[in-house]
Amino acid sequence: MPFEPIQQEKLSHGVIHQIEELILRGVLRPGERLPSERELSERMGVSRPSLREALADLQERGLLASRAGAGVFVADVLGSAFSPAVVKLFATHDEAVFDYLSFRRDMEGLAAERAARMASDTDLMVIDAIFTKMEAAHQKRNPADEAHLDADFHLSIIEASHNIIMLHMMRSMYELLREGVFYNRTIMFKQRTTRDMLLDQHRAINDALQARKPADARAAVEAHLSFVETALSDQQKADRNEVFAQKRFDHEATR
Repeated sequence: MPFEPIQQEKLSHGVIHQIEELILRGVLRPGERLPSERELSERMGVSRPSLREALADLQERGLLASRAGAGVFVADVLGSAFSPAVVKLFATHDEAVFDYLSFRRDMEGLAAERAARMASDTDLMVIDAIFTKMEAAHQKRNPADEAHLDADFHLSIIEASHNIIMLHMMRSMYELLREGVFYNRTIMFKQRTTRDMLLDQHRAINDALQARKPADARAAVEAHLSFVETALSDQQKADRNEVFAQKRFDHEATR
């Protein structure tokens, strides 16, 4: 776990600052359980009373949440990004899907450009490790696994761009994507040809990042999301055409 001994006169303040920083930087994520009180006090080198004082402060401010019998968790600090009414609008209007993809293309292109310039070697190792998992999942032909890793891959680039505001904003957007608000990501990975192309696109993004080529990284992300946009548009048209093809078939069968 990413905790260090506290070296400060007011120990509870040091605990508060460190946990705040870990949440702010995206190391601790919404819903993640903190270690037990005993383990956390040992890791941070503080007494349990100092730790309890800090945790109580963080809970009072809505950054942590205590669950009876389960422990202390990072609060769902992303849950208020969009109201339930707006989320329903997103889910029922096609234009929201394509505006979402356009928004991602702009934001993630910028994030990839920043990551190629500003990411640490460790950041790039994380991105590369996730891409390696994508390659392994691709061989197993499990669309759900590939779709999950796809989100992790893109979020790791945003994390590597080291822009705190972008990180939390895009995490909120990706939570809606994971929940299928915009579209069903697994559909993108069902066809073998499309899956191969998507993997190649992610490889191009990863290669540009590992080579620290900002312009190439941005272009690779933009090309990838343009492909996703076109593929979704084509799928929507095919679905609409199939509805009428089925009607023609049923009509012909009754003549």
